Amino acid sequence: MAKKNIIKCSFCGRPSDMSEVLVPSAIGETYICAECIDQIHEMLGEYRNETKEATKAKYATDLNCVPKPREINDFLNQYVIGQDTAKKYLSVAVYNHYKRIAQKNDDDVDIEKSNIIIVGRTGTGKTLLAKTIAQLLDVPFTIVDATVLTEAGYVGEDIESLLTRLLQAADYNVEKAERGIVFIDEIDKIARKGDNPSITRDVSGEGVQQGLLKLLEGSVVNVPPQGGRKHPEQKMIPVNTKNILFICGGAFDGIERKIAQRLNTHVVGFTTDASKQRIKQENYLQYIAPQDLKSYGLIPEIIGRLPILTHLNPLDRNALLKVLTEPKNAIVRQYQKLFAMDNVKLTFAQDALELIVDKAIEFKLGARGLRSIVESIMIDAMYDIPTSDITHFEVTRQYALEKLQLANFDISIIK
Repeated sequence: MAKKNIIKCSFCGRPSDMSEVLVPSAIGETYICAECIDQIHEMLGEYRNETKEATKAKYATDLNCVPKPREINDFLNQYVIGQDTAKKYLSVAVYNHYKRIAQKNDDDVDIEKSNIIIVGRTGTGKTLLAKTIAQLLDVPFTIVDATVLTEAGYVGEDIESLLTRLLQAADYNVEKAERGIVFIDEIDKIARKGDNPSITRDVSGEGVQQGLLKLLEGSVVNVPPQGGRKHPEQKMIPVNTKNILFICGGAFDGIERKIAQRLNTHVVGFTTDASKQRIKQENYLQYIAPQDLKSYGLIPEIIGRLPILTHLNPLDRNALLKVLTEPKNAIVRQYQKLFAMDNVKLTFAQDALELIVDKAIEFKLGARGLRSIVESIMIDAMYDIPTSDITHFEVTRQYALEKLQLANFDISIIK
C-alpha cells in the first residue's frame, strides 16, 4: 500500500496534524503554519516599533520637521482663546528647545535653556496651554504639581520625583526623557513664607526651591523609578536635566499688590509722570517683573534659572463667551457631544450663554468656573433625557436661571 503524503510547514517542518492551520502558497506546494505566522507577526511588530522610534528621534533632531513658532501658535489658537503674549513666548521657547536638541556636540556655542515661568489668575488657561502643547510635541511631556513636594527627609515627595513622571511618559527610555519638557504647576505654592530668608526649616517652601535649582540649571540627578520618597536600598535611575525644558505656572494670588507697590500708583494729588499715567490698574499682571516674584517669595537663584517671564490676562466677558463655544474642546461642544450619543440635539440660547458668563465673572473663577455652572444647569437634563423620547433640547435663559436657583447660586446679578 502506498505511503500517505504528509503536508508539512516549509519553514519549521511542523506536520499539519500538529498545527492549527497550514496556509498554502500561491506558487508551488509551499505551506506555512499558524505558529510561524504568529512569530513573523511579532517580529514585524518589533521592527515597525523600532522604525517608528527612529522616525521620532529624527523628528526631534531634524529642524526641517519641527513645527515653527507660528505653526505652534496657530495650533494653540484652536484650543486656547486669547493670551497672545503667552502663546508667543511658549511657541518660541518650545521651538528653541528643539534647536538645542538638534545642536551638534562639537559646536563651540552652547545654547542655554530658556526655562519659562507663567503668571496668571486661576481659570485663565495655564494648564490648558501646557496640555495643548503636549498634543503637538513629539518629545516626552509631563505635567507635575509642586504642592506635594517637600524638602528631602520630610513627609511628602522628593524633588527628584518630578522626573519620574517624565520617565514614565518616555517609557523609561532615559535618552528620550533627557530631551523632554516638564510643566511644573502651582509653582507659587512653594514660595517662602516671608520676604526674608528663613532661619528655621521651611520644608515645603524655600527648601523645595533650593532643591529645584539643580534640576532647572542642569545636572545628573538620581530619580526613583516609582516616585515618592527615596530610600538607600532603592534602585535609582540617573537622569541628566541639561536638555530638559522646564515651564512653570502659578496663580501668585495677591502679587498685584506687590506690583502696585513697585509702580507706586497710589499717589495723592496730580502727577505729571507720563509713564504712570499709562498704567492700567485693572490688570497689573502685564507689568510683572522678576523683582515682584522675589517680593512674593521666590528666591533670586530660582528666578535667575527661569529667565523668560510672561503673564496671562484675565478673561473678559467676550473672551469667556468664546471659551464656551469656539475652541475644539469648548464646553458647549462637549455637552452637545454627550447628548448626541443619546441621539438628542442640544442647543443653547444666546441669552443663556450670557447668563453663564455673568455668573462666572461674578464668582471670579475664570474659564474654570464655566464648567461648574454649566454642570449645575445640565444635571437634571442629563439625568432624565436618556430615558425619555426627547430628540431636541434647548437651554433657555429661564431654564438656566431656575436650575441655578435650585443649586443655591446667588442670583444677585439677575435683573
